[in-house]
Parts: sequence; structure tokens; C-alpha cells
Amino acid sequence: MKEYERQVFWLDYFDSELKRSEGRRVPLSSATRAPTLPELNEACRRLNLQPQPQVARHPSRTFESGYVSVIKSTSKQGLLLKIARELSVVRGIVQKRQQQGQQSRKR
Repeated sequence: MKEYERQVFWLDYFDSELKRSEGRRVPLSSATRAPTLPELNEACRRLNLQPQPQVARHPSRTFESGYVSVIKSTSKQGLLLKIARELSVVRGIVQKRQQQGQQSRKR
């Protein structure tokens, strides 16, 4: 059943590998390459949006993807841009942790 007090943000909205006509909804400069559902969930959590992640297939795609539904607070486009900025921060943190883990294994 549709929840009218929540907004849905698909991973495709933030994927820099997609054209706008293929579903990307943020500028290429704000997009992230192949974002993951845990990263999107973490970005929304850091913005205090009370995310509810869901693995699903976007209607225009043949492969499984996912989305996060959040409580409506402002316009969808404004929230998209905030999430996109936070998603790039989360991606940077994840990559930094991975690099630190690789360095500790080499020692």
C-alpha cells in the first residue's frame, strides 16, 4: 500500500553511469558511480531522514536494485541534492576504511 507521508529515492537517481534519460535525477557532478543500498541508507541516516531501505527492481530495469523511503520534509529535488552530497561523503568514508584495511593487511 502506498505511503503518502514518505518519499522514495531509487539508487538509479544517483548513479553517474546513467544518463538523465535512463533515470539519473541529480547533476553528473553530484552523482556517484554505482552507489549501493547500504551507502544510500547510511547517507539518509546521517541526514536524520529515518530511512527504510528496500531491495527491489526499478520498473524500467531488468536487474535488482533498491530504494530508500524517507519521511517527507522538503521538496523532493532539494532532498535529492542533499542526499547526493551526503552519499559522496559516505562513499569517501567507505573507501578510506577499505584503504586502511588493505594497508594493515600488508604489514
